[in-house]
Amino acid sequence: MTAPEITLATPTNRDAVVGTLVAAFVKDPILRHLFPDDATYPRYAAAFFGHLFDKRVHRSSIWTIAGGASVAIWEPPAAGHESPDADLAPDYPADVLARVRGYEEALHTVLPAHPFWYLGVLGTHPDSAGRGWGRAVMRAGLERAAADGLPAILETSKPGNVDLYRRAGWDVVALLPEPVPTWIMQQPPR
Repeated sequence: MTAPEITLATPTNRDAVVGTLVAAFVKDPILRHLFPDDATYPRYAAAFFGHLFDKRVHRSSIWTIAGGASVAIWEPPAAGHESPDADLAPDYPADVLARVRGYEEALHTVLPAHPFWYLGVLGTHPDSAGRGWGRAVMRAGLERAAADGLPAILETSKPGNVDLYRRAGWDVVALLPEPVPTWIMQQPPR
């Protein structure tokens, strides 16, 4: 059986992409640091992923499979690595907004100064896990980075993901110890 076609997301994919990411990241250490309350996690995570989707969808840098069952949200280098801004403020109480902004500020201290493609989010809906779709949508962004002659950067807070990404050609280049241990990984330009 062949994998469904990889496509660039359009605004019509928003609900499916956000739903996939909320489900995929329910146990992610970073997301649970940002949104620790089980009762509010779905709403706050949906606002977070929706915000990322809205900022990237018109940059042709969100790849999906099966209408959003697996998704990679990449940030192009021309955009720079953007912090959450006032757009998030209405969606969160002050303590949550402070954690989101605090994490983003800490992350900026370890990201490289040179241009790079940034894999901000990679997730597959649990119902579609194990099919290799995450690797496929990740590869689409890596091909774009390679075409630009630029490295790719990602971060992960799951120790098990470090080995998964290493097998896919990524190297650890930094460790952010707080607020959640987070590995910064890079794939050099190909």
